[in-house]
Amino acid sequence: MAPYYECTRCNRDFYSLYALREHERQSDRHWICNEHDLDFSSWLGLKEHFVQSRAHSYCQYCDEHFDDEGWLEEHYQQEHDYCSPCGRVFKNETGLHEHRRQSPLHHYCASCRRLFVSAANLTSHLNSSIHVERTIRCPGRGCTQTFINVSSMTAHLEAGACVSGMTRQGVNRFVRENDRRNLITDPSRLITAGDGRTNTLFSANEHSWNGYGYECYLCHREFTTLAGLNQHLASPKHEEKVYICRGETCMRRFQTLSSLWSHLESEKCGVTRFGSVRRAMDELVGGMQRARIGY
Repeated sequence: MAPYYECTRCNRDFYSLYALREHERQSDRHWICNEHDLDFSSWLGLKEHFVQSRAHSYCQYCDEHFDDEGWLEEHYQQEHDYCSPCGRVFKNETGLHEHRRQSPLHHYCASCRRLFVSAANLTSHLNSSIHVERTIRCPGRGCTQTFINVSSMTAHLEAGACVSGMTRQGVNRFVRENDRRNLITDPSRLITAGDGRTNTLFSANEHSWNGYGYECYLCHREFTTLAGLNQHLASPKHEEKVYICRGETCMRRFQTLSSLWSHLESEKCGVTRFGSVRRAMDELVGGMQRARIGY
């Protein structure tokens, strides 16, 4: 008796394996995964296998197979609304937007629809001029610029970018004259010349050339140009850290007022909760505004 091959699902016999395989290939009652030699009774069963099996790099939305997971991920990113960190594909952009907005795993600005790599970056974005109104007026004489916070305004003055001609040295002098209770300054580090000016101005000339570069005589860092060296010397790099955060658990020191303001605005140490510090900040900024500082 000749051997036969049985299809139990269809209750049919075949005289060759080839005939059985042809039957399975053409019948709508057989859905075959050729790679694993698995026979499913429906297309949904086979599709579920493709989706769940790690051996298949399969896009269920396009019914398309890829060589590996890398190619599949690239396809998701290019063709679908895909959340890469979560490995999830959404029906449309609105679904992806809602996922990012509600998920605690994502640092997401919903109004800008922008994703950030860290909570700090998101906070910085939310505190930027994109979301915060510029309400701080520059106290420089003749200047009409406005800023989102005091630290930005102070950095503007310290950089010498203000039309008033105010500089970092001028800001330091104003603070020294007005912070009489030393709430934000360390008097032991306020080195002054006889006329009350801070004695921290450095400059270099051609004698700074050491044969390889222009060398800083304070830190021995080399620069390719004399202008670069003098820019370095004009920066607060070598100045005393005269500004201090009076938080009991902080006591950090800063070389510039803008750096201290930025630290206080971040509320990292909570010192701004103390009325004396808050009043000192308000009085100092208010004094600048009233004086319309400049040269």
